[in-house]
Amino acid sequence: MDTNTWILVLVVAAMLAAALLAAVVLMVRLVRTRRDLRRAGLPTGPRWVFWGAVAYVVLPTDLLPDPAYFDDIAVLLLALRSMRTSSDPLR
Repeated sequence: MDTNTWILVLVVAAMLAAALLAAVVLMVRLVRTRRDLRRAGLPTGPRWVFWGAVAYVVLPTDLLPDPAYFDDIAVLLLALRSMRTSSDPLR
C-alpha cells in the first residue's frame, strides 16, 4: 500500500476512536448524573430512560447500522437531557 492509503486508514481509525471515546465519556456522564441525582434525593426520571440508554449502548444491535457510534452518542445525549429536565426544580 502506498502512503496515501495508510494516511486514509489512520484518519478513519482516528475518527472511529474519537467517536468511541465520545460514547464512553457520555456513558460515564450519564451514570454520574444518575448517581448524583439519587444522592441529592431528586427524581431521576423514568427508570427506563436510563436503563434503555445503557442497554442500547451495550447491546450489539443498532437502529442505524454504521461503523461509528453516532446513534449511540445521540441516545446517550437524549437520556442525559431527559434526566436533567426531569430533575429541574422549576418544573
